[in-house]
Amino acid sequence: MTSAGTIYLDNHASTRLDPRVLEAMLPWLTDHYGNAGSVTHELGREARAAVEEARGTFAASIGATPREIVFTSGATEATNLALMGVAARIRRLTGGVSRGHFITLATEHAAVLDPLEHLEREGFSIARLPVARQDDRNEIPGRVRLADLRRALRPDTTLVSVLVANNEIGVIQDLPPIAAAAHEAGAVVHVDAAQALGRMPVDVDSLGVDLASFSGHKIHGPKGSGALYVRRRGRAVRLEPLVFGGGQERGLRSGTLDVPAIVGLAEAARLAVADLGAEQAHLQAMRDRLWAALVRRVPGIELNGPPLDARDDRGQSPRLVNNLNVHIPGVDGQTLLATLDAAGLAVSSGSACASESPRPSHVLAAIGRDDDQARASLRFGVSRFTTPDEVDRAAALIAGRVAELRAV
Repeated sequence: MTSAGTIYLDNHASTRLDPRVLEAMLPWLTDHYGNAGSVTHELGREARAAVEEARGTFAASIGATPREIVFTSGATEATNLALMGVAARIRRLTGGVSRGHFITLATEHAAVLDPLEHLEREGFSIARLPVARQDDRNEIPGRVRLADLRRALRPDTTLVSVLVANNEIGVIQDLPPIAAAAHEAGAVVHVDAAQALGRMPVDVDSLGVDLASFSGHKIHGPKGSGALYVRRRGRAVRLEPLVFGGGQERGLRSGTLDVPAIVGLAEAARLAVADLGAEQAHLQAMRDRLWAALVRRVPGIELNGPPLDARDDRGQSPRLVNNLNVHIPGVDGQTLLATLDAAGLAVSSGSACASESPRPSHVLAAIGRDDDQARASLRFGVSRFTTPDEVDRAAALIAGRVAELRAV
């Protein structure tokens, strides 16, 4: 429960700042205010040292080395740097002659789809692969078929970009075989891991990825903080910068470093990894409790995305432990959201980046939900701060409002 009395179940959009993270940040907001680029005096040097310590901490949380971490303002900037930076390097190395071929999924976040649409207008070839639909038998809804990826790969495929875990339906892609197929074709692999860190193990080598985007505010860190992992070992990746100026972050991201945000990001990542086992158990318990209560109270409710008890060929759950996305027949989704908001329950119908769009969710459309079904769907994301009481009261609120709307 927030101080304003709201039950907050929209943790895919953003998370509450952990008090431990705030405590780590506070000294760098007050007494230690030097510019990390001003190494001619002690205040600047201590800021630089804090940044480098944070770089090491964040790198350790994802199995990387410190020199592979570029600090950004969030996953959107990190993703743009990854995609546009690869494209710019192709143009520079070929004198603008070659464009290249990029592959992604139809269910990706706008931070991937929009830059690729921009590159497509500039002459790059973009393939957007379909995913398994909700009613496809013996398949995991939302997952890309490896056979489709293999067919899409071409000699000029430069990059494959895939969400580790989808921000709407929570589906987790099976990354190792995807990365292996892409590398066999000579392509670089980028993943958006913003929703994954803190909810599942994230190790860049185990996943087999070359570029990975992260956001602090998805893991109980500060907004405006993020990072891009850029592989420097083995299959080293080279990017062109998008922002020029002081040459910070090894020239890949110029601009004065936000020391408090960087310190907060690193502490949030450290806590996410240190507490992962207990956190997963809590998240799953809260998510499953909410689903069970909704099934009991809301007739006809259906799950969007993988079943909560599904297991893939590796015996692992293909769904994030904190994610629930449901279709509620017989109600208008926007009306339901408005009534829930008025009652003090914060949930959403999909990505925060698309909340102002009148179009139904492209993710739900990709798994076979029609416009009416997509509009009558809700997304829930629980967090380390979610309590059983909040879950029970949220389910009761939803059941009551659905009954009222159906009666009308």
